[in-house]
Amino acid sequence: MSEKVTIEAPADAVWAKIKNFNALKDWHPAVAESPSDKGNAEGSVRTLKLKGGGTLVETIESFDDAQKKYSYRAKDGGALPVTNYTSTLSVVADGGKSVVEWRGAFYRAFPNNNPPPDQNDEAALKAVTDVYRSGLANLKKMMESK
Repeated sequence: MSEKVTIEAPADAVWAKIKNFNALKDWHPAVAESPSDKGNAEGSVRTLKLKGGGTLVETIESFDDAQKKYSYRAKDGGALPVTNYTSTLSVVADGGKSVVEWRGAFYRAFPNNNPPPDQNDEAALKAVTDVYRSGLANLKKMMESK
């Protein structure tokens, strides 16, 4: 699944806001803390603390400053009803604007047949979609109000 937003700001400025693995707290409205142990280095682990309670532990798999993108993984969805979650966050220049894409792949939290409603495919898709949409909407608002 993928969510995209076009932001009326240069790609370099948008990338500067989101590129650091520990910066999610600076632009995502649901994240209270997002420290990472090794910055943007591959293998760096960040522990997200959510404002409504709950945590997620994610590991950066690749970081490409020139391409303005990074990918990360979470074996356990933590506060999200997913498993084997991987995601890529990228910024692409579009004239003087930016297109930010947040792409994710995952499985529902409940691996067997007949999952409970809060751990089924729909719950997993809705949870990740909501995270991406709320984050990208807030990023757009922040970058365009400067």
